Amino acid sequence: MKDIVAQRVGVFVDTQNIYYSARALYQALVNFDALLKQAVRGRVLIRALAYVVRTEDLKKEEFFKALENMGYEIQSKDLQVFADGSKKGDWDVGIAMDMIEQAQKLDTMILVSGDGDFVPLVQHLQRGTGCRVEVMAFGPSCNAQLKEVCHQFVDLDKESSKFLMKKNGRKRK
Repeated sequence: MKDIVAQRVGVFVDTQNIYYSARALYQALVNFDALLKQAVRGRVLIRALAYVVRTEDLKKEEFFKALENMGYEIQSKDLQVFADGSKKGDWDVGIAMDMIEQAQKLDTMILVSGDGDFVPLVQHLQRGTGCRVEVMAFGPSCNAQLKEVCHQFVDLDKESSKFLMKKNGRKRK
C-alpha cells in the first residue's frame, strides 16, 4: 500500500443518509467541511462527491453552493413521488457506479454512509479493484456488517461535536 500521504482518495457522501442520521440522533446538522477534512486527513484528494436528493428539507440552493465551496462536486436529482403517494429518492446505484468507475484512479475510497445496501459494493471494490475502502458514519445508525467489511470504520459519533452543528449553523459543544 502507498504511503498514507501519497494515497489518492475519493470521498463519496450519501448526503441523505448522513443528514437524516444527524437529525434523528442529535437534532443537528452535519458539518460537511469537517467531515471532508477528516476523510482526507492529509492525503491527496482526487474527487469529493456529495449525492443529494432535492426534498422539502434539502431544497435550499445555499446548501448546495456551500458544499461546492467546500470542495464537493454535487450530484443531484429530484425526489420521485408516485401516483399512490409513495416516495423514492436514493443514490445507491449512482454512488455504486461512480465508485466502480473511479476505482482505477484511486488508492482509497471513503464512503460516507451507514446504509447496509453498500456491503456488496465494498466487498466488490476490495476484491475486484484492490482499493482500500473506508466508511464514515454515525455508529448508532450504521449497519453492523458495513462496519465489519470495510478496511476502516470512522465513527462520527466518537467526536460528534466536531461533525455536528446546531440548526443555526454553529458547531455543537
